[in-house]
Amino acid sequence: MRGRCPAGQRGGPRAYLTLLCLLAGLLFLPLAAIAADLPALTGRVVDNAGIIDAGTRAALTQKLAAFETKGSDQIVVATIPSLGGEEIEPYANRLFRFWKLGQAKENNGVLLLVVPNDHKMRIEVGYGLEGTLTDLHTKLIIENDMVPAFRAGDFSGGISKAVDDMVMVLEGNPEELVARGERNQKAPFNTDNLFFAVFIGIWAVIFFGGIAASILPPIFGQKLGPGRYRWLGMTFEPGRRSSSGGWSSGSSGGGWSSGGGGGGFSGGGGSSGGGGSSGSW
Repeated sequence: MRGRCPAGQRGGPRAYLTLLCLLAGLLFLPLAAIAADLPALTGRVVDNAGIIDAGTRAALTQKLAAFETKGSDQIVVATIPSLGGEEIEPYANRLFRFWKLGQAKENNGVLLLVVPNDHKMRIEVGYGLEGTLTDLHTKLIIENDMVPAFRAGDFSGGISKAVDDMVMVLEGNPEELVARGERNQKAPFNTDNLFFAVFIGIWAVIFFGGIAASILPPIFGQKLGPGRYRWLGMTFEPGRRSSSGGWSSGSSGGGWSSGGGGGGFSGGGGSSGGGGSSGSW
């Protein structure tokens, strides 16, 4: 009599394979979810946050295409509404690699990413351009071009200026960017500092002036009577008690006072190792 497999053993290999497939699906599901949240590369300007006006977007697309044709370096501008709780550095790096920006052998891509809801921005630089568009350059561009413009609500102007300065540096002219950064680092005139200095100066004059009026007239002045001296054309009474009960120095005959007053675009296949800078506004 031919034996039969117990009911629990029927289809064993098939059930085992099914279980493996389910486990693999569970393992790769988070990776698929991560990849799904990255926007598609539809052109040199991917404005998914809708913060760049149409005229600036068209001008940037034309400018970046001409720049890439001239020297093969590739700059892409991207905006997304929010990072969904993720830090901007890993997100920008993932997006850079997902889009394969720059040429595969040159790694000469640059990603300018702006996230308006999170008030964050980043310039991600490919391996091949880290020695040209340095961390210092990207930091200066963010702080001097983007942050002031974004705080004023001018996203189009700030992004356009940042692109101009990146192109300037990549074309071998970083001196103006560095010089401008040095000028901006100089402390501007601060009225709060002036007020504080005037306050300290007045306090010092009153304090040390009172001490001088008590000590110097008896030494250098002419004695007029008990506790009364004439010095520098003024009469001093250093030992006279004031009406409030404290000791004071009185004077007459003068004194001083102080008063107050494009679609179809694709990356070439470069990669980035995290070079660049991030900022916020």
